[in-house]
Amino acid sequence: MNWDHANPFTLPRVPVAADIDGLNHTNNAVYVRWCEQIGWAHSESLGLGLEDYRRLDRAMAIRRGEYDYILPTFENEELLLATWLVGGDGKLSMARRFQLVRASDRATVLRGRWDLVCIEIGSGKPRRMPQEFLAAYMPAIVD
Repeated sequence: MNWDHANPFTLPRVPVAADIDGLNHTNNAVYVRWCEQIGWAHSESLGLGLEDYRRLDRAMAIRRGEYDYILPTFENEELLLATWLVGGDGKLSMARRFQLVRASDRATVLRGRWDLVCIEIGSGKPRRMPQEFLAAYMPAIVD
């Protein structure tokens, strides 16, 4: 695959009938849901899941989400969704990038980006990343 960054964390995806909208292609909201799913799966693979977030009273919250819908996809098409962590400051913020590729021709059909900020779950206020976040996330950041 021609990935935007090296060493992606990937998940295969195949749109099903319920994912298809009135224009007969995958609904944009489905891509957003898939990005959320791969974000959590990647975080869990790095050792931080929802229970860890609750225990630490910290979370990486989406401050901004941006999606470029490049090409449509259709029911039963084999796709591969990739994600990376990029640009962490080691204090409050980092970003996550996404790339969705169609398996048949390796065309990129979607790119996305989240700007993330560490918050205290109890108050919703920005807080420094705890050591557990730094230990899990910072080594995974790519250029």
